[in-house]
Amino acid sequence: QVQLVESGGGLVQAGDSLRLSCAASGRYFSTYAMGWFRQAPGKEREFVASIRWSGGVTYYADSVKGRFTISRDNAKNTVYLQMNSLKPEDTAVYYCAADHFGSGSAVTDRYDYWGQGTQVTVSS
Repeated sequence: QVQLVESGGGLVQAGDSLRLSCAASGRYFSTYAMGWFRQAPGKEREFVASIRWSGGVTYYADSVKGRFTISRDNAKNTVYLQMNSLKPEDTAVYYCAADHFGSGSAVTDRYDYWGQGTQVTVSS
């Protein structure tokens, strides 16, 4: 099975940047689509960004398009989320997830494995 560990969260001011990392343990990392989701207090978990298993196609939620960038390094079994121009409404726990041979679905139930989450807090 695959285990995922997120890191890189923290407390920043509006307009700042953060880079989240998700390190994976498993034999077939390169065959998994990887997604980033987030959950704010009192809200449901929502899709943020994803990258296809083959690594060349990405998708973004409208709320982060143009500000966030997802990428992967298969040699390091790691997926990244570069977050620029952060806003207070980006405050949430961020989770990474893996979907075997996935194409980068925005649907939560499509993903087989989840990390523990990392907190991102953006002050105004």
